Amino acid sequence: MNEKIVVAATNYDRLDGRNAYHSDIKRLTLGAPTLNENKSIQIAAQLWTAQEDGTLKIRAEIPIHQIFDLMIILSRTLLYFKEAYRLPLLYDPDNPTIDRIGLQGEALPLEICIDNPNIQKDIQEFSQALNDLGELTGERLRTLNRILEELNCY
Repeated sequence: MNEKIVVAATNYDRLDGRNAYHSDIKRLTLGAPTLNENKSIQIAAQLWTAQEDGTLKIRAEIPIHQIFDLMIILSRTLLYFKEAYRLPLLYDPDNPTIDRIGLQGEALPLEICIDNPNIQKDIQEFSQALNDLGELTGERLRTLNRILEELNCY
């Protein structure tokens, strides 16, 4: 185990979305990074899986700024797809840009991947999957919103 873990969420396998009670991810943690490629960052999130002998092993480790970046991209994508039904293809092929997100003095372009040769089919399936996941994402978004509102008080 990593002695540098500060926060641990155990029994994650019980609430891992549609994998609840069947997930191989047993624990989520925050602490000092353990993987060499992350040594230059201060805090990382780790996903732990159980080995055959019952011990836990890191399956993935993600710098926390990348988790925030993923949440920003996901949140903006959810907002986009709330209105995408108005477009015949769910996007505008002449303007695939969803947003330009300002971070660290740069702009992160967020756009529909028109390089995907199957974008017509894949975007339909993606949109449907977002709808199907509504019950899981809605609860998590409400919880995240409540916590973010509390953070703004400081």
